[in-house]
Amino acid sequence: MADKTASSAVGNANIPSEVETTTLPPSPLYNPALGNASNREARAQSPAQEQQVIESAKKDVDFEKSDLVVEEVSVEESESGYPPFWKVVLLTIGINFALFLVALDGSILATAIPAITKEFNSFGDVAWYGSSYLFAVSALQLLYGKLYTMYSVKWTFLVAVFILEIGSLVAGVAPNSNTIIVGRTISGAGASGVYVGCILIVAHTVSLRQRPIHVGILASTHGLASVVGPIIGGAFSDHVTWRWCFYINLPIGAVTLLFIFLFLPHLRPTPTRLPLKEQIKQFDLLGLFLLIPCIISLLFALQWGGSKYPWSNGRIIALFVVFGVLAILFWCVELWQNESATVPPRIVKNKNMLGGIWYGVWLGAAVFVFTYYLPIWFQAIQGTSATDSGVRTLPSVLGQVVFALVGGALASALGHFVPLLIVSSVLSAVGAGLLSTLKVDSNTGHWIGYQLVMAVGVGIGSQNVNLIGQVAVPFKDMAIATSILSFTGTLSSSIFLAVAQSVFQNQLIKHLASKAPGVDAAIVFAQGPSALRASVTAEQLPAALEAYNEALIQTFYIGVAAAALSIVGPVFMDWLSLKQPQQQKSPPSTSQASTAD
Repeated sequence: MADKTASSAVGNANIPSEVETTTLPPSPLYNPALGNASNREARAQSPAQEQQVIESAKKDVDFEKSDLVVEEVSVEESESGYPPFWKVVLLTIGINFALFLVALDGSILATAIPAITKEFNSFGDVAWYGSSYLFAVSALQLLYGKLYTMYSVKWTFLVAVFILEIGSLVAGVAPNSNTIIVGRTISGAGASGVYVGCILIVAHTVSLRQRPIHVGILASTHGLASVVGPIIGGAFSDHVTWRWCFYINLPIGAVTLLFIFLFLPHLRPTPTRLPLKEQIKQFDLLGLFLLIPCIISLLFALQWGGSKYPWSNGRIIALFVVFGVLAILFWCVELWQNESATVPPRIVKNKNMLGGIWYGVWLGAAVFVFTYYLPIWFQAIQGTSATDSGVRTLPSVLGQVVFALVGGALASALGHFVPLLIVSSVLSAVGAGLLSTLKVDSNTGHWIGYQLVMAVGVGIGSQNVNLIGQVAVPFKDMAIATSILSFTGTLSSSIFLAVAQSVFQNQLIKHLASKAPGVDAAIVFAQGPSALRASVTAEQLPAALEAYNEALIQTFYIGVAAAALSIVGPVFMDWLSLKQPQQQKSPPSTSQASTAD
């Protein structure tokens, strides 16, 4: 995610066209944006006590380089600063609708693309329907971290949802393929802010100890939407019109806007307002100017490399060079800007943040590799359709949904989540290793059981990593830390999908040449995995299946290695407590300051 919404385009562009309509979307749970919300609960104090606390806080803050407002430091955690239970329930419904909307928007097109390309004769634009969305999500995630830090969480979130709605409307009424691409880009710009906003709202409205449960609910909602999205998309395409794949977002978004507008309090007390010029300075425009083309260059290289152009093509090499140069310049600017940076250096130097980023990057890589290539195994080796391959991966999808809730409940009950990350890495690596033993004649029990083992590991940990910001960074860094986790997860999934595709293609060519020399690899690639049996003769089929299976297993090894490497992050993290956060320096939601409004 992050999530098919943020990563599927790259994978789809690099996979044969038959797989582009696979009904299984990316992992419902691995969405780095689902978390990293922090808070310090407060209790009402006398005016004298409040003034004493504020004056004490002022001494520890460099206003010119760090905080732009005076944040009240809470003395003791309590429930008094949070909205009443009934309001939390309604807000939970609202943000879950928002996340459902985002997940649905990312997965519903999987089965609607054939109908769209048929109407507009636009098969060549298929990759852009997803990649345009991905570009916007990736490029703007860090910007939203700034926006949520400087402005009202409520209004920033509402604007993000509204932008997503506008994009859906544009795509729904599109008279041609190019307009759909424009609409998808607008939707991505909104979805990028929804990811972060959902968790920030949880942070402001729910106590720290209860937050893992709410994050688990969000993850499960995302997973369920990802499961039903392709089904709904197929139904609309077959029985109504593909345009309803976009129109359906409008009523869902309207419910979200209504609930958040009515029930979310203004998340700022008495901020120090900044002049417009000072606000602009805080946006690190130079850093953003370098970051956006940097990310777009990388995504274009990953999008085109190995599909439209060979990896050795000058265009691809040039894009990677541009990415590298801009990335170096961007980091130099961040070091220079320091506290005004889009990515403040002190945040990424935080040991626990680094551990969380490491875990999220590698576990996310493992999840996305199996999300995309396990359906290919079903299509090629077992001869299933794209739809049926999605059905056969339900043990993984539903297992992750269930154990996301279990993981959240365990973290809440134990008061610690880092041990769960370690267990998550171990089980994920074991499950991935088992999946890498699949053979042409593997039975149903094997592929169901192996998926469940990995699903347990991914489920109990993938959403808990996002709790790091609740206890490891100051409250004022919550939004930026959330966006960093989301951004790195989205980017890593794109990179590893490209790596996996390159390995798969090279290994398939190699093993077809050695095991089935009479089979034309170009035809096999062109026809796609579900048409493998139509691409070879009956005599060639057994050897072709062995070659295809071996190529997929070699690709699975990337997921195995990534899952195993994910354990390094939590092993070196502190066992952060959800009971006594030491870093938080701000009261609950109704007292949180914003820089400007």
